[in-house]
Amino acid sequence: MAGVIAPAPANPSLGARAADFLRAQVADQTLRWRLWAPVAFGGGCAVYFALKTEPPAWPLIVGAGLAAGLWLGARRMALARAWTLGLMLLACFALGIAVAKARTDAVAAPIAPAMAEPTVVEGWVIDVDSPGAAGPRVVIAPVRVRGLAPEETPVRLRATVRGAAPEPGEAVRLFALINPPPAPASPGAYDFGRNAYFQSLGGVAFSLAETRPAYLSPPPWSVRAAMAVNGLRYDLARRIVGRLGERTGGVAAAMTTGHEAWLDPAQVDVMRDSGLAHILSISGLHMAVVGGFSFFLVRLLVAAWPWLALRVSGKKVAAWAGLGAVGTYLIISGSPAPAERAAITASIAFLAILLDRQAITMHALAVAAFVVLLFQPEAIVTPGFQMSFAATAALVALVEAWPVRPREISAPWPILLVQRVGAWLGIAVMASLVAGAATGPFALQHFNRTAMYGLGANLATAPLSDFVIMPALALGALLEPLGLGAPFLWLAGQGIGLMLAIGEWTAGLPGAVRTVASAPDFVLPIAFLGVLFCCLLRGPLRWLGLPFAAAVMLWPRDPTPDIWIGDGGSQAAFVESSQAAVVRTGVRQFAVDVWSRRRGVAPVGRPAEGWICTRFSCAPMDSDAGPLAMWWGNRAPTPQEVDALCRAAPVVSVRAALAVLPPSCDGRLVLDGADYARGGAVELWRDGPASASRWRAVWAAEVRGDRPWSRP
Repeated sequence: MAGVIAPAPANPSLGARAADFLRAQVADQTLRWRLWAPVAFGGGCAVYFALKTEPPAWPLIVGAGLAAGLWLGARRMALARAWTLGLMLLACFALGIAVAKARTDAVAAPIAPAMAEPTVVEGWVIDVDSPGAAGPRVVIAPVRVRGLAPEETPVRLRATVRGAAPEPGEAVRLFALINPPPAPASPGAYDFGRNAYFQSLGGVAFSLAETRPAYLSPPPWSVRAAMAVNGLRYDLARRIVGRLGERTGGVAAAMTTGHEAWLDPAQVDVMRDSGLAHILSISGLHMAVVGGFSFFLVRLLVAAWPWLALRVSGKKVAAWAGLGAVGTYLIISGSPAPAERAAITASIAFLAILLDRQAITMHALAVAAFVVLLFQPEAIVTPGFQMSFAATAALVALVEAWPVRPREISAPWPILLVQRVGAWLGIAVMASLVAGAATGPFALQHFNRTAMYGLGANLATAPLSDFVIMPALALGALLEPLGLGAPFLWLAGQGIGLMLAIGEWTAGLPGAVRTVASAPDFVLPIAFLGVLFCCLLRGPLRWLGLPFAAAVMLWPRDPTPDIWIGDGGSQAAFVESSQAAVVRTGVRQFAVDVWSRRRGVAPVGRPAEGWICTRFSCAPMDSDAGPLAMWWGNRAPTPQEVDALCRAAPVVSVRAALAVLPPSCDGRLVLDGADYARGGAVELWRDGPASASRWRAVWAAEVRGDRPWSRP
């Protein structure tokens, strides 16, 4: 009908607008869903390592095959994308479990039993390890261990030696005590034995006498090659320390070769308290700086030679140079697991350049994560992998979201200088904030400490480490075998000295370090998924992951245990007034520090008053002095001594095994050597009033489970 005007459309409802918004957000993730494939693969690896018992291999292999078959079948049938995506993630998850199991079986090697008597070890020194509290340490490939058959002899031993550490390539003879790799210091703490299992370290030795030379037949070629490479690394580290002195040279050697033999423990504590400790361990930062410096240097040299620049692709030549630099640095650094993961990530970036792809993308990072976990599925439970990939994902997400400003056609150089400096400062601050926020949950959960001024210290030292120290160390290490590295090493030493000064000043500020108790174990995966949700998704939808990323900081902590007794019953502490009263001050201090930080309590010595101590025992004089009586002697106490311990405290810890208990121990909790051999370290909570003397115990072996690395 002419002249009739159609009514204006009504405003859409709030629900309709919300639905349209969600559809737009989901559509924006079309090319991002595949990024969750390595997350699902890593989740399968993590589930395998969280199991309490070792699963058989065939169900895992069959399950992975079925899941992969369903996914491939869905792709061939052209099912809906939601189905194929879900089946892809399921296949990756199942494959992660199967690959972790296959890796565990592939690296299986003998684990030394706890030997009650000293024995003789003969073997080859493979490498010089970082020193421990008891002295220098070396890694030995044992040829013979008295008391162990050849099939029972570990592939590698970490030995604490007396006197100067022998050098790689020496054949040595030790008179030492041998034990399996250490169990967790407390229930749920980091499992050093699992880490040693995947490094083929089957035991630890403590030398009781000076190291002597041994006369052995030539080792296999693989051992000779490892000793030759590590010998070159050790010689380079010694040259660097000789050039710069132990204070700055020890740091330079650690950053270049991975050798920490010259690091001062007090210096390491300062770096840790200032938030700069990551600079000491070879990881992604070092690989990125060395590879990036080589890339840009070679590209500049090619561009400066017009004849060559017209005939080759300077970018691709520089990428090959970057690959070579990363590979060389990996060998010089000793190929620790974090350096291997960083080298894989950097290599994929350079390969992307060679294939005419963008180097820094989230998809390249996903491929790197897949490759790392395929070869090292155990990395998923290590702090280094979690922190490095979380930080890298956050930085790549920042690059993707960072606005690209138009380049000025013509502007005065002072204005350009101010703009460039301002842009660099803004990027540096944002990068430090984003990387710190991404790694914060893992630092809190694993290390229980926060460097409150770490952001400022890292901002102040980043130009030094990125543009002065690492490039100078790379050139100095390359030229030092020719005797030409002195000027570059001197420059690196000046930068390291300034970095240490910044670290010392930062660590000395009031409240520089804050200790935070660990959250329950299941909270960290929640935080990890939250961080990935914020990084992998696009648009406002990503911020839904923020509260999950903060789970470690927000989740309520479990009640603090009343008593902790270390592995073997040789050390203990009890909690009073938010402090941990340590029974034997200075004994097994590392285990005390790990447990106290994990529980958020400050370790202090037990009060001198109110306690009766002998050479082998300590007991409170009354219940107000403490709830624990302890016997740490290797010999079993007499019935009279046990009676005195039971009369002194409601909890009695005896290192040796007890055959019988006197009547005075009725109603007391008595733990002896048989309990510690079966359960390891233990935490005790008092249930009910003190008069009831009811205790709840959680043993490290219960949390650890029956796995290949927990079976001596």
